[in-house]
Formats: sequence, C-alpha cells, structure tokens
Amino acid sequence: MHPFGFLSYTTFTYHDLKLSARLIGPAGTLTISVTVANRGTREGTEVVQLYVRDEVASVTRPVRELRGFPRVTLKPGEARTVELRLAAGDLAFSGSDMKPTLEPGTLRVFVGPNSAEGLQASFELGS
Repeated sequence: MHPFGFLSYTTFTYHDLKLSARLIGPAGTLTISVTVANRGTREGTEVVQLYVRDEVASVTRPVRELRGFPRVTLKPGEARTVELRLAAGDLAFSGSDMKPTLEPGTLRVFVGPNSAEGLQASFELGS
C-alpha cells in the first residue's frame, strides 16, 4: 500500500526546508520554503505537500492535516525553491464547544512528496 500522494515517473528530492519565523501571532503568516530537485531522467510534475500537526491541543487532532499542495514542473536536473504560506487562521479547528478555536502552542510542519515522507520543522503559535 502506498501513502496518500504517492505517484511519480521520475525521482524528486527535497532539501533546505526553512521557516520564515519560529513564532507567529494569531494574525501572523508563516512562509515555508523548500528546494525540490528532479534527480530523474524525465521531466515531471511534483505536488509538494504541506502537512501540519498540532503537538498539544484541547481536543484530539489528526496526526497530519494537509494544508497546501502546490505543483512544480521540473526538467531533469532542475531544482526550484517552492514557497508555501500558512496563515495562523488556517490552523483553527472546531473546539469542544464546536466553535472555531485557535490555540497557542507548538506545531510541526511536514513538507514532502506524500503523507509519509518529507522534511519537518517546528514553530510556535503565540497568543
């Protein structure tokens, strides 16, 4: 069985994951950048997947939530830096009272080719 998002006719690698900040406020936006390279022999289009995990929340949260998935087409040997933006408001969830909730705490981002692989980094959502 393959993880969600798995399929390619060439080989892509990911490196140089960077976050624009280690702390964002409730009205802030985080920019996430990663370099994607085509190491295969064919041109290909990769769907760069961004997942987020809330390390500690007042309600049970998914292990990884898909929050972005831009496409990038690369020729063999080509590399490109891809930027993804994550607004603090995108991290809201339904609380125990079923109202939108945005809780401060540690969040982890995962960027990669599918739901099981990739690079990861952490940041804090402040109050």
